[in-house]
Amino acid sequence: MAIAGEVAVPLSFGGVDDVVIVGGGLAGLFCALKLAPRPVTVLAAAPIGQGASSAWAQGGIAAAMSPGDTFERHLADTLAAGAGIVDAKIAMLTVSEGPERIRDLLSYGVPFDRDLEGRLLLSREAAHSERRIVRVRGDMAGRAIMEALIAAVRKTPTIRVLEGYVVEDLVREGRSVTGVIARPDAGQSKRRIVFPARSVVLCSGGIGHLYAVTTNPAEARGQGLGMAARAGAVVADPEFVQFHPTAIDIGRDPAPLATEALRGDGALLVNGAGERFMAAIHPDAELAPRDIVARGVFAEVRAGRGAFLDCRKAVGKHFPDAFPTVYASCMAAGIDPVTRPIPVVPAVHYHMGGLMVDADGRTSLDGLWAAGEVASTGLHGANRLASNSLLEAVVFGARIAESIKGLILQNGIRNWPKNAGENDELVTLEDSAELKQLRRIMANDVGVIRDAKGLKHALREIHRLEHENPRLRFANIVAAARLVAVAAHDRPESRGGHFRADHAEPQDALRRRTFLTLKQAEARAAEIAAL
Repeated sequence: MAIAGEVAVPLSFGGVDDVVIVGGGLAGLFCALKLAPRPVTVLAAAPIGQGASSAWAQGGIAAAMSPGDTFERHLADTLAAGAGIVDAKIAMLTVSEGPERIRDLLSYGVPFDRDLEGRLLLSREAAHSERRIVRVRGDMAGRAIMEALIAAVRKTPTIRVLEGYVVEDLVREGRSVTGVIARPDAGQSKRRIVFPARSVVLCSGGIGHLYAVTTNPAEARGQGLGMAARAGAVVADPEFVQFHPTAIDIGRDPAPLATEALRGDGALLVNGAGERFMAAIHPDAELAPRDIVARGVFAEVRAGRGAFLDCRKAVGKHFPDAFPTVYASCMAAGIDPVTRPIPVVPAVHYHMGGLMVDADGRTSLDGLWAAGEVASTGLHGANRLASNSLLEAVVFGARIAESIKGLILQNGIRNWPKNAGENDELVTLEDSAELKQLRRIMANDVGVIRDAKGLKHALREIHRLEHENPRLRFANIVAAARLVAVAAHDRPESRGGHFRADHAEPQDALRRRTFLTLKQAEARAAEIAAL
C-alpha cells in the first residue's frame, strides 16, 4: 500500500468508512442524501455550505420544464455553447434527468420561485433559446438550495458531517483509491488523519483561485484536481476555463458577481462613454455566449474605456427586491445600481475541465468518483451553457449514489499504518507568496486571451514556484495550474472559453476533447520550456 506524503494517524472511529465524500457543496451534499441510508462521511474544510461555489450561484438551475420546451432544445443549446466538443450522449442524459432532480430539490425544501398559481417561474439566460432557469428570489438560488440541503443532511442520521477537515491526499492500493488523508481543525492541526473508505467521492470544487481575479471562494484552488492527478487520474479538457464577463469591479477578492440574469432581463453593457459595444460584436449582443461577452468586456477594459453594466432602464427601482445579492454588493461599494451603471470586469468563474468521469461519475482510478466542478463529464464542452453547472452537480451526484449503491457491502477491516506523523504545513488564511505569484501568472499568461509566448513563460514560472515551495498542498495547486497551461499551449486554436491570439480561429482537426495525465503534462511542460 502506498500513501503519498507523510504517514498519517489512523482514524479512531472504528473500521473502514463505507463512503467518504470530500466537499460540502451541492454535488457532495446531494450525493450524500441520495446515498441514504447507506453510511456516509462528508469531509468539509469549512462548515458545510461555506467555501463552496454552489452557495454563491446566482442564476439557478437549467431544466426543460416549461410547456414549450423540450430536452432536444436544451440539448441543442448545450451543444451550441460547447463549441463542438460536447459529449452529446452525456448531455442528453443530463438534460433529460434534470426535471426529476428539480423535483428532488423541491422535496428537500428548496423554495424555487413560483407564480400565483403555484407553477415554477422560469427565466432565460444567455445562449438559452427558452425560459428554463429555475431561480430563487432572482439571484439567490445557490444560497437557498444549499440551506435546504444542509438542513436535510443535518436531519439524516446515516450522514456524518466532519467540518474543518482539509483533505490533502488520496490513499492508494495500486490503481485503487482506498481512502483520504486530511488535516483537522480547518487545517491548523499538525496531525494528519487517515480516513479509510471503500468508495471516495471527490466534490472538491474548481480552480478559480488559481487566478488573480475570480468569483470563486478561496477554497477553489484546484487542490482536489491536483491531488487526484498526482495519484494518476486522467484529466479531461483542463484548458477550457470560463470567464464570467460581469464580475463587479470594486477590488474585492473574490470579486462579487453581477448575475447573467440581469442581462437576461435587458441590462446593457456600455463603455465609459456610455456606448453599447456588444451589439457590434455578436447578433445576440449581451446574451451572446459567455466567452464572447467576456472578450468584449476585456477589450474595453484593456483599451482604457472601461466596461459597465447599465441596469437603470431594465431593472431600475425594482433592483433591491429583484436582485438583492447584487444590490447589496454594489451598495457596499458605494454604487447604487438603480441610478448608476455597475463597473464590471471578466473574472474566472467556472472550469469546464476536470477529472475525466464516465456516465456514473467514475474516474479512471478504481474506488474514486467525482462530481461538480472538479469533474469533467463532457457536458460543457469548450464553454459551459449558463446554469448547466448546478444541473450537472445534482444529476451526477444522484448517478454516483446509484452507482455506489450497486456495490456489495464487504465485511473486514484493512490494516492501516499505526505510527503517527506530523508536520507544520498548516493552512494559512492569506495566500502564500508563491500562490500570489502563481495567481498573477495565470491571469496574465493563461487568462482571457492566450498565446504561445505567454504560455511558455507561465510553464517556466510554474516550474520555478514548484521548486521554491515543494510542500504537498502547493504541489496539488501547481499540478492543476500546469495541466491548464500545458493543454492551453497544445491546443493551437480558439474554441469556446479557450482563446489564442496567435490562433484566433477554430481548427477542424482539433475538434476533440483533451485527455492527459499529470505525468504527460510534466513531460510536455519540460519540452515546451526548452523550446
